Amino acid sequence: MKTENISISSNDFFKIFDSLDDAIYIADKNGTTLWMNKTSKESFEGMDIIGKNVKELEKEKVFQPSIIKQVIETGERITKVQTLVNGKKHMTTGHIILDEEGEIKYVIAHGRDMSKLASSTPQLEFEEINALLNRYIQEFRKLHLHQLFNQQELPFIEQSPSSIRLSQIIETVASVDTTVLITGETGVGKNVAAKKIHQLSERHNKPFIYVNCAAIPETLIESELFGYQKGAFTGANTQGKAGLVKLAETGTLFLDEISELSLPLQSKLLQLLQDKTYRPIGAAQIQKANIRIIAATNSDLEKMVDEGTFRSDLFYRLNILPIAIIPLRERKEDIFPLLHFYLTRFNGLHKKARFFSNEVIDILRNYQWPGNIRELENLVEQLVILAKQDEILTADLPKKYQQKTRPNTDSLLSLNLMEESLQGILDQVEKEVILQAYNHHKTTRKAAKALGISQSSFMRRLKKYKG
Repeated sequence: MKTENISISSNDFFKIFDSLDDAIYIADKNGTTLWMNKTSKESFEGMDIIGKNVKELEKEKVFQPSIIKQVIETGERITKVQTLVNGKKHMTTGHIILDEEGEIKYVIAHGRDMSKLASSTPQLEFEEINALLNRYIQEFRKLHLHQLFNQQELPFIEQSPSSIRLSQIIETVASVDTTVLITGETGVGKNVAAKKIHQLSERHNKPFIYVNCAAIPETLIESELFGYQKGAFTGANTQGKAGLVKLAETGTLFLDEISELSLPLQSKLLQLLQDKTYRPIGAAQIQKANIRIIAATNSDLEKMVDEGTFRSDLFYRLNILPIAIIPLRERKEDIFPLLHFYLTRFNGLHKKARFFSNEVIDILRNYQWPGNIRELENLVEQLVILAKQDEILTADLPKKYQQKTRPNTDSLLSLNLMEESLQGILDQVEKEVILQAYNHHKTTRKAAKALGISQSSFMRRLKKYKG
């Protein structure tokens, strides 16, 4: 089997692993589980493995023995028969990934169901895959394989079903040259999604221009976007100025916080979207634009349309390909990979060797993350810098993270049922449901529809509980 001249990206590396019928399992130098391919996940019957240490999993008889643990202890490649929690036996090989100093950085376990090794042909395939895997590791060692978990930009973490689905949607959307609207709470990674769409599109080798509409003063944003001719207004550059639309020519213009645009500017943006034309300030001629526009917001644009603060025609023009990114608290499988990603990044940046204690991992995996990925990123950097020793302990966490996390954060758990009448309990439950529905859906119409009651009934209850 020829394997010369391999040239693949880190994303393709994981896709290759996912395409295999064999199980692939990646852990760090301490044995903490980082990633598994689809076959490996199926072997563990939906168990929550990511973030757990192979020593603990071996004690729990999830697999016996732990090949990765033995590789870490011996520093050598090992092949043994391994028994899994489902009773199946795998022929498993542990492969070592070294860092620049020759120390173990990661361990990859490659296993195949023994029942598939009954004939000589599958046995040969297993040996060939092992040989190819060794070849990949050698090639990536030259390219610093550890950078797969230490990239400068946040990769798409694809552990939760919603994140896998999001990645699939992005690949589909990237293949067509149409306007995209990305929505989601602050800090969920809307800019990462926009950049990923650009990178996967036919415009990937053209400019990607990022514009934060909330960061540019209203008096300047039109000239920043569309540019101006010389002498267009007092204080203008005597040579004129090319706008961001011009700079994005043949590429992608990403308009973040699109909800912050004023109504007059919305009308000019509508012209750009409809006709792909615009007029720089002071120019006599209309200019054509060959760009793709991606917009993003954490606001409810439909509600803004109802309130008259956002143009309905612009909304529908933007909303051709909508992508909604759900908050981190609703995709908990992604929390540990993100923690490890940022821990590796900031360890390298600040020349530290920090690692999380199991207690800290448990706390952070159950935390609600109101600030989403941005909050997680900031916390990890703070811990890397301020932790008193390499092992990050509960005492190193800011106080709000040290509060004991309950498996269910419903406010019902805080009720003292012995001191509440039945009606009082029911009122508190109704209040919680009404307020959560309104906060989630943003409008009384949508919230009422979700709860299956009339809008007028919902509004009466909302008025009652909001005081």
